[in-house]
Amino acid sequence: MTAVESRPAGVAGTTPAHRPFGARVGAFVALTKPRIIELLLITTVPVMFLAQRGVPDPLLVLYVVVGGYMSAGGANSLNMYIDRDIDALMSRTERRPLVTGMVSPREALVFGIALAVGSTLWLGLLVNWLSSGLALAALLFYVFVYTLGLKRRTAQNIVWGGIAGCMPVFVGWAAVTDSVSWSALVLFLVIFFWTPPHTWVLSMKVREDYARANVPMLPVVKGNLVVARQIIAYSWVMVAVSLALWPLAHTSWLYPASAVLLGAFWLKEAHGLHARAKAGVVGAKLKEMRLFHWSITYLTLLFVVVAVDPFVR
Repeated sequence: MTAVESRPAGVAGTTPAHRPFGARVGAFVALTKPRIIELLLITTVPVMFLAQRGVPDPLLVLYVVVGGYMSAGGANSLNMYIDRDIDALMSRTERRPLVTGMVSPREALVFGIALAVGSTLWLGLLVNWLSSGLALAALLFYVFVYTLGLKRRTAQNIVWGGIAGCMPVFVGWAAVTDSVSWSALVLFLVIFFWTPPHTWVLSMKVREDYARANVPMLPVVKGNLVVARQIIAYSWVMVAVSLALWPLAHTSWLYPASAVLLGAFWLKEAHGLHARAKAGVVGAKLKEMRLFHWSITYLTLLFVVVAVDPFVR
């Protein structure tokens, strides 16, 4: 971490004398990026139902949710510590705690490390050491491989960096079975192919932000049509991979029927975006955020079905 300590902290708009306790608490919560963690937990808990083939131990679910939040929160806090300089340059991140000065860089670093250590011990002692190790691997990958290694160097950053966001599937499965399986791998791959389109459409919307910060997201270095083509490719693979869970996990009819229906809506939006990009549409008329919002709905509903399916068979 010492390699980035010399980076500017950004615009410290708040002095220690003007940091009320309530605002400080909210700032530390913001460091964990709660809205992102919501998606991680949505992919963790349903997998526990699938692995259990029913309702998992509620106390175990609580332990996993708390430990998962701590682990992901630690990773996100360290990410904000490292990226505080570029966060200050982008309008979508200029109100983050390190940029405003509500939290100091040192505080964020200590907070992130404490969450990383705490989550590892929490999951190891209360769940099992396999789930703990998988969560720690995701955290280290996100911080060192994605944030420090890929994000500022390659347009493929989110493709491989997204692996960290796939790991909660393995954590949830391991929490119940103390093992991993082909079924968990399928869901891992669904999220792996879901992540680039989900991120790229948002990047298309805030392209100028990333360009200003010199972050080579794909929409920054390529045109909308190239990005749309990539989204189409990843989308078709994602939908195809999602159907592999049916024979591997021996699901009921509910899962494949839902996967096909949800995937069809996804592909409709993806192809619509491609058609608009091919026609040279730009600005608000490109409607790239339609796919972004649908991507969140798609992942949520698909994993709800994963949780419900064991009760249908």
